[in-house]
Amino acid sequence: MHYLTHHSTARIPWNKGKLIGQRPPLRLPEIWAIKIQLELAQKTRDLAMFNLAIDFKLRSCDLVKLKVMDISNSSGIANRAMVLQQKTQQPVKFEITSRTKLALTDWIEKAQLAYHDYLFPSRNRNLDHISTRQYARLVKDWVELAGLESAIYGTHSLRRTKATLIYKRTRNLRAVQLLLEHTKIESTVRYLGVEVDDALEMAEQTEI
Repeated sequence: MHYLTHHSTARIPWNKGKLIGQRPPLRLPEIWAIKIQLELAQKTRDLAMFNLAIDFKLRSCDLVKLKVMDISNSSGIANRAMVLQQKTQQPVKFEITSRTKLALTDWIEKAQLAYHDYLFPSRNRNLDHISTRQYARLVKDWVELAGLESAIYGTHSLRRTKATLIYKRTRNLRAVQLLLEHTKIESTVRYLGVEVDDALEMAEQTEI
């Protein structure tokens, strides 16, 4: 009788060597470090994409599919835009700040994009727009520009960044909930990673 040895086909755990958990948001010094490096390198597309990703606050699958018409109006880049989320099929509004508008304008002019074109077209002829995998690789490059560990950060870091900054400045969970289109405040709490100490601090500052 023959017996299989233990070393024959050992299955490797899917999470072996990987960091598991919610991706941390970027801090202001890190945001500016990335912006400055992209400007110095004259990476017009990347700067526009990075700025928009911070304002956008939505999933990467929705970001990569944006078209010029989604963020434009008759006078140029809009102050606010709306997108239909792929996952939830719910429309969500987002703001486009002045610096993002400038970066987008520069990119659209440089790439000579038309109104119905994808905002970030793929360089691969088989794809209409960049893929979420390509976007993830770009995010990895960007965080490394700021001297950060790319294994810790990801596309979700950019999605969480502005919402986290707004919360830290205002402590207004309801405002962040509205911006993220969360139906339950508990979802916003989990999304932001609000800790017990934060909640206690907010309670202490509320006189009744």
